[in-house]
Amino acid sequence: MRIILAFRVLLLLFIVSACAAQKEKVNGLSFVASREIINETHTEPVVKVGANYTAIMPFGFIRDLEHPEIIHNTDRQWFGETRAGAKQYVEALRKQNVKIMIKPQIWVWQGEFTGHIKMTTEDNWKALETSYSKFILEYAELAQETNSEIFCIGTELENFINERPGYWHQLIKDIKRVYKGKLTYAANWDEFKRTPFWSAVDYIGVDAYFPVSEKQTPTIEECKAGWQKHKQVMKSLSETHNKPILFTEYGYRSMDFTGKEPWESDHTIESLNFEGQTNATQALLEEFWNEDWFAGGFVWKWYHNYDKSGGEKDNQFTPQNKPVEAVIQSFYKSE
Repeated sequence: MRIILAFRVLLLLFIVSACAAQKEKVNGLSFVASREIINETHTEPVVKVGANYTAIMPFGFIRDLEHPEIIHNTDRQWFGETRAGAKQYVEALRKQNVKIMIKPQIWVWQGEFTGHIKMTTEDNWKALETSYSKFILEYAELAQETNSEIFCIGTELENFINERPGYWHQLIKDIKRVYKGKLTYAANWDEFKRTPFWSAVDYIGVDAYFPVSEKQTPTIEECKAGWQKHKQVMKSLSETHNKPILFTEYGYRSMDFTGKEPWESDHTIESLNFEGQTNATQALLEEFWNEDWFAGGFVWKWYHNYDKSGGEKDNQFTPQNKPVEAVIQSFYKSE
């Protein structure tokens, strides 16, 4: 009897220790900045879908791809795009026990791709570096003030990084003097292999808009097959740097050919296809969420006004009030 009891105790201890050893996945949502202060009405749907993290995204603005000045934290911006707004969002989500990644982003006038930001003179490069440091360190300070678990040092800035790698290595050191949590950078899906500072941050961040299928309505198996070559590259990079992969953004639009060019945000596209969005998302979750080298990710994107977001006529990225939301919920709540 004593032997059986001792065995049961040992078994229980083994199970507890195994569970403790399993790393909690980042089951995240990219929480869109809005004009409004948020409250429980806005945060309860986050909990309902099973999210344990949100990315909070204050914004800076640049006039054009060759302009070095980043305008940020002004009274002309939406509340959620400012420091005060980001802090209020963090505090409201904390009340729901949701963890935080602060992810400051840049918007170039007319929606130009941030990866193409490139100065034409040395003086302008230096001016951009000064301006970016002021922008990013302000939010690193906020991340420290709010005890945010992760801070993202930039999003899809390949030209800037490629042209000024020394600046970025120094910037990471400057950020670490201000912020003591985990760091990542959100590299575009076709950029992350060349990012030069993964060894200096905690997560290899990838905006996971990889092409996975040419089909109008891709099946789950077709998308999973399309992931294999990309997945192997990420696993290898993770092993090389001994850093987990984090999908700083992932998601699909509810439109035809959603897996062909998943980064496509053209609002003139009118097709509506919930099956494709659902299948592509389920394939991604099945392929990655059980991998021990994979930390999790943040769905792109989630609006504060849940009842008015997404729905049966919406072909954009948000999963809200669409069939794909149940797929995300089933994975997030099973964690």
